[in-house]
Amino acid sequence: MKQNFELRHAVHPDDFKSYGTQKLRDHFAVTKLMVKNQVNMVYTMYDRYICGGAVPVGGPLNLKTVDALKADYFLERRELGIINVGGKGSVEVDGKKYALGNMDALYVGRGNKKIVFKSRAKKQPAKFYFNSAPAHHAYPSKLIKKTDADVVKLGSLETSNARTIYKLIVNSVVKTCQLQMGLTELEKGSVWNTMPAHTHNRRMEIYFYFNLPKGQSACHFMGQPQETRHLFLQNEEAAISPPWSIHAGSGTSNYAFIWGMCGENLDYGDMDMVSIPDLR
Repeated sequence: MKQNFELRHAVHPDDFKSYGTQKLRDHFAVTKLMVKNQVNMVYTMYDRYICGGAVPVGGPLNLKTVDALKADYFLERRELGIINVGGKGSVEVDGKKYALGNMDALYVGRGNKKIVFKSRAKKQPAKFYFNSAPAHHAYPSKLIKKTDADVVKLGSLETSNARTIYKLIVNSVVKTCQLQMGLTELEKGSVWNTMPAHTHNRRMEIYFYFNLPKGQSACHFMGQPQETRHLFLQNEEAAISPPWSIHAGSGTSNYAFIWGMCGENLDYGDMDMVSIPDLR
């Protein structure tokens, strides 16, 4: 087993305006999350949020603490959200087993000491995407099947953004301190997500793009509404979105993405909308 960890510092929006392509990617693109037999994670100073991936193939993978947390175990002062984007698998939380199918989720509360990721079959391994945020209270762990999600349908084929939102780890489904996660699937013929764009200074967010067909890409848009930039991302890559940044994307095909966020407000509808003609 190998566990990789990377620290990313926060960026001021005035500095962001001067970034070229590589510097933009170095700060905000998260790649190589889903690697066989590895746990990979990025710790961002935006709300001290962690995103990561675990792909157990040769055997189980343990989620271990990292030195930057200065904690005896990973969830000593944190909560955790997990969504499986691969084959069938399971997560053991202090010895209790939770079975996760494709697009099922698991919330794990603060104080749980041992997290173990497992796949049911080598040829179709589970791919566990996870987010973690600081937590001030210990809430019970809970398995949320995709069928248990709070579902919302938005957009239309006429505007190329017909999509279904599955709210999985949100306060209408499970109690959390500040972590929220869910996924959005775009219908065939639709490529735009999250339009019109918005910001929310009360929360930061990370987008993880998946189910992109081979040879296709997603273009993630970010930056202040009048100073936007873009990142081309491949399948199973993510973009860090600061509170001052819009977060929207368009693909060369339909796709799905996981949104994860934390901050001081658990109201999913807390958004500062930006009119499409006002984007620059």
